[in-house]
Amino acid sequence: MASPHISARAARAIVAPPIDRDEAVVASFLDDAAHVAGGFASGVSFPRTEAEVAALVAHADSVLPVGAQSSLTGGATPRGEVVLSTRALSSIDHPEGLRVRVGAGVPLGILQQALSASRLYYPPVPTYDGAFIGGTIATNASGAATFKYGSTRQWVEALTVVLASGDVLDIRRGETVASSDGWFEIAYPSGHVARVLVPSYAMPEVAKLSAGYYARPGMDLIDLFIGCEGTLGVVVSATLRVIPLPRRSVVVIRCRDDGQAIELTAVLREQASLAWQGAGPLDVAAVEYVGARALATVGDDAFARARVARPPAGSVLLLAQFEVGASEDTALSRLHAVLEAVGVTDDPVLATPDDTAGAERLFGLREAVPAAVNALVGAAKAQDGAIEKTAGDMVVPVACLADSIELYRHAFERRGLDYALWGHLSDGNLHPNVIPRSFEDVERGREALVEIAQGVVAMGGSSLAEHGVGRSLVKQRMLRDLYGADGIAQMRAVKRALDPDWTLAPGVLFPKTE
Repeated sequence: MASPHISARAARAIVAPPIDRDEAVVASFLDDAAHVAGGFASGVSFPRTEAEVAALVAHADSVLPVGAQSSLTGGATPRGEVVLSTRALSSIDHPEGLRVRVGAGVPLGILQQALSASRLYYPPVPTYDGAFIGGTIATNASGAATFKYGSTRQWVEALTVVLASGDVLDIRRGETVASSDGWFEIAYPSGHVARVLVPSYAMPEVAKLSAGYYARPGMDLIDLFIGCEGTLGVVVSATLRVIPLPRRSVVVIRCRDDGQAIELTAVLREQASLAWQGAGPLDVAAVEYVGARALATVGDDAFARARVARPPAGSVLLLAQFEVGASEDTALSRLHAVLEAVGVTDDPVLATPDDTAGAERLFGLREAVPAAVNALVGAAKAQDGAIEKTAGDMVVPVACLADSIELYRHAFERRGLDYALWGHLSDGNLHPNVIPRSFEDVERGREALVEIAQGVVAMGGSSLAEHGVGRSLVKQRMLRDLYGADGIAQMRAVKRALDPDWTLAPGVLFPKTE
């Protein structure tokens, strides 16, 4: 029977793993994919076991757990802590049915390779398959196929977590749920009992959310640690649900403008719903969007590699994934009927389920967009070192997609900013990016993103969809705007209950004090 009470266990006594203080080693851990300047660390450690993780946490003053350092929020950029790299926590057990136990340091791509030997697949993957399992759990990561499969949260069945005390929690979904009046109690081996109050703020009802601590009446304790960005515990290993490996086709579709892209995506959502009910053949898993200004940043070579013609100016591209079984021909026929019905005139570019190389070429075109934008930001930064990547991670209810795109464009264009827009149209999550020419553009871009975030929240969405909050001051402000000062105070109370000395990831999500 589920209960709000759970007992932590003492970790096996062991000498803490060594801390490498070699400058060359430490230097490789001083920033993440956000490239925020000023990272510094007291050393780096590579624990190989749960016991070594526990010993390191118990003996260090402050610890920053990091995985693949693919954070886009500065959350894996140290500020003096010992960096706890999870890369040596790399075990993968043999799947048992549709479950697999994996270490926190396993990259998604390696997990998928291991699962493919058993014709299995782990669905809730972000675009970057080098991300580590622990990091995806810490941020409740999601990606293109969230539309069909949901975010990481729905796929985590059990966690082993090292708490700030160095004690260990083994959490299985369904066993520890909040009391009727909203609390958990964790009994430590020392005899101390920590009571954790579930925050009372209302979370937006959107497909993706990586915005601080999960909080709902009757929630499962496992969900408190999923998305906590390493501030409440260090994930050592996880049991994940998996599915039989699907057969997937990938198609690139040119739309004449945003309106047609939104209309087509709405029809594809309807077709997907029918397919999931067994009433149609077009099982759409994802629809990706690349706006006209984003396409303009991509070089001709990227189109050539993808074997896709560069579309006329003003056009947008959709990249859709759909899953097929025995009804592949029927699915393609339905797709062509849908395209004709919404007035798409160009033939789509298709990679069939057996054309893995073709699918990778089409995915490569999508990935060429952020790569091109990042290159432009990097070139500007070479001229002015103060320039930083300035980008949003917005999600709205799908009924508000057209309004949200208009909001993004207006906020940037009114400030004279160049920008690019792309993302996951099927679930309402888009990424507005500033293309800065000067640091003044960065400052105006931050203002625009705050304005956009407020507008998105007013639509019932969230400005923190899939990348998390980290140490980004702009995103921490967005978190505060989303839940209010009282909401942040409730998060701090959760943090104090489980980590009273602020040992784990201090300054991530919110500062210790205002």
